[in-house]
Amino acid sequence: MDQGSDWPVGYGRRVLASVDSTNAEAARLAPHLAGPEWILALQQTAARGRRGRAWANPAGNFAATLVMRPTESPDRVALRSFVASLALFDALVAATGRAEVFALKWPNDVLLNGGKLAGILLESAGAGGSLSHFAIGIGVNLHSAPEMSEVEPGALCPVSLLSETGIAIDPEAFLDLLAPAYARAEAQFVTYGFAPIRTAWLARAARLGEVITARTTREVYEGRFETVDEAGNLVLLTAQGRQAIAAAEVFF
Repeated sequence: MDQGSDWPVGYGRRVLASVDSTNAEAARLAPHLAGPEWILALQQTAARGRRGRAWANPAGNFAATLVMRPTESPDRVALRSFVASLALFDALVAATGRAEVFALKWPNDVLLNGGKLAGILLESAGAGGSLSHFAIGIGVNLHSAPEMSEVEPGALCPVSLLSETGIAIDPEAFLDLLAPAYARAEAQFVTYGFAPIRTAWLARAARLGEVITARTTREVYEGRFETVDEAGNLVLLTAQGRQAIAAAEVFF
């Protein structure tokens, strides 16, 4: 398929009519790829979200995965969650011309008018402290959003770009905005490290400075969302002191 003049150099582009999941396809393709590649599916038959949850992916919504074979340590590679979040934010602003309606929810969601518009799912494989491949799966409710009955209790209300803004954009056109946005953020990350990515992410963060709840598999923390630290941890100021949380579900 022809790629527009803005498509980033060095990134592959693969559009599939249907696949089980783009992250699963990424794992299958990874050993054969020479460089990073975007995989877009117009239909997913077994889409999934975090912790193995089903992810609703009606026709017209965006489902894509960027697969790469990084050489850095796994903890540094995982910081690309923030790189992807910034790229997604920038692509949505490019699509709508409106920045004020979007916010980033730790660790990897994008909100529109306070509702959940998009999610990011990171998956990797490897052994011995190195990764054989790394996949960044991205789902965006471009056209429609799930009903509240379809999401877990306590979750934010899902919204779609079309219902909230009146703007209709198809998945392939959105990929043409997202891929160059990601390439720009990736270049910044590789060149300057996490610090500028972290600063930019915090400037777009939802509920920064407010009291939120973070639930890990073992604990529930409530406190003021103080920052995201240099390792990407959520930092809450709680009644028990300052807590740095590496992985959790956030509620507010």
